[in-house]
Amino acid sequence: QVQFVETGGGLVQPGGSLRLSCIVSRSVDTIWTVGWYRQGLGKQRELVASLNLNGRADYGDSVKGRFTISRGSAENTLHLQMDTLKPEDTATYYCNSVPAGTWGQGTQVTVSS
Repeated sequence: QVQFVETGGGLVQPGGSLRLSCIVSRSVDTIWTVGWYRQGLGKQRELVASLNLNGRADYGDSVKGRFTISRGSAENTLHLQMDTLKPEDTATYYCNSVPAGTWGQGTQVTVSS
């Protein structure tokens, strides 16, 4: 089972930025597609960004142009740069493969003034 540990969440004001990080239990280059998901309170978990081994990145409409997914300098890391954050981005964020396997604990992002 591949394991994922997410860090970097926190409280940020609207318009601010956060960078999430994910440590994966094996090289990201052994997983065809990796992604960042989020789940807001009372909402279904959704895929917001994905990245495949060809370097193709895809984003949900709600985050397109504001979020950037990337591999880290270490082969087992993944990042999500989140800019121009909005209150509706408030959620617990998870990294995982696409399709998803076992979930980690996630990291909470709260966007509020």
